[in-house]
Amino acid sequence: MNYAEWPLSAPVNLTWEITHKCNLSCIHCLSGSKAELPGELALEECREIVDQLAVLKVFEINFGGGEPFLKDYFLSLVDYIHTKGIVTCISTNGTLLNPGTVDFLAASPLVHIQVSLDGATPEVNDKIRGRGTYPGILKGIELLANKGVPFSLNMVVTSLNYPQLDAMKALAKSYGANLRVSRFRPSGRARDSWEALKLSTLQLEGLSDWLAGHPGILTGDSFFSISGRGRRELGLDMCGACKMTCCIDPCGAVYPCAFLQEAEFCGGSLKESSFKAIWDSSPVFIRFRKLEPASCKRCPRFNLCRGGCPAVAYYVRRDLNAADPECLANWAKNLAALPGD
Repeated sequence: MNYAEWPLSAPVNLTWEITHKCNLSCIHCLSGSKAELPGELALEECREIVDQLAVLKVFEINFGGGEPFLKDYFLSLVDYIHTKGIVTCISTNGTLLNPGTVDFLAASPLVHIQVSLDGATPEVNDKIRGRGTYPGILKGIELLANKGVPFSLNMVVTSLNYPQLDAMKALAKSYGANLRVSRFRPSGRARDSWEALKLSTLQLEGLSDWLAGHPGILTGDSFFSISGRGRRELGLDMCGACKMTCCIDPCGAVYPCAFLQEAEFCGGSLKESSFKAIWDSSPVFIRFRKLEPASCKRCPRFNLCRGGCPAVAYYVRRDLNAADPECLANWAKNLAALPGD
């Protein structure tokens, strides 16, 4: 089924960047935020948004930031969301987890935690997330594991940590967790580190092969364009932006995804419009549902990825309608251009 021709009445899940504030300065941060900005939503405004999402039967809210646990009302909001029967997934750097917070998380069957760790060793992780962060992250992970809170480790795959994929999988398993890998995309602070941290063509090919051999590894919908048919059959399809998901920023603006929080992609503000009005009628959202890069339509893989990740195309090519630069079809061209042995 082509979701572009069958828009859902509401997203299955959405990302909610609950605050710009963060206690770390990771060099690949999708937002590059650091401090809380004027205009961030108050708790009552958030509850009103949750009420709208509950009526629309949104299944899951994925919280990010910034660092969610820095928001003073965050746990109260999560508790309110759970009373509506909505599942939450919280992405955190793990350094602020404490026994009281973990006890709260352990008490709910509707929460899953995703802890960001970008290397199996401090030498690798700390180059990305900051010096001295590794032991603090592991301390948070141990608290979750000891209390039986469901969680996964999330690693943004870069040229620095690519050699540690197997080690990261083993580390996650040692704590009873899953490993989730995310694509590195040049938004936010990552624009400045893109050239240094992006995967080479050979590493992209290796990542595709590794994912094919590890079907239990979790990935996001951006991996459809750099995965073989086997992983696509696990449920990965086309870009889900404006079709199955979207993003709310800390001030209530709604965007196609967390990686495209640019003014030109704002679908509207929840301080001025209802969520349903934005989802149903925003010109930006309607445009995204029709995205199909013309340059890809003759490609034999078009029905597998329909052009790939628009965010990567936008930031690398400055063209939302360009093909994903890291698509499998592009690798073949790049590999053919490499000198022989």
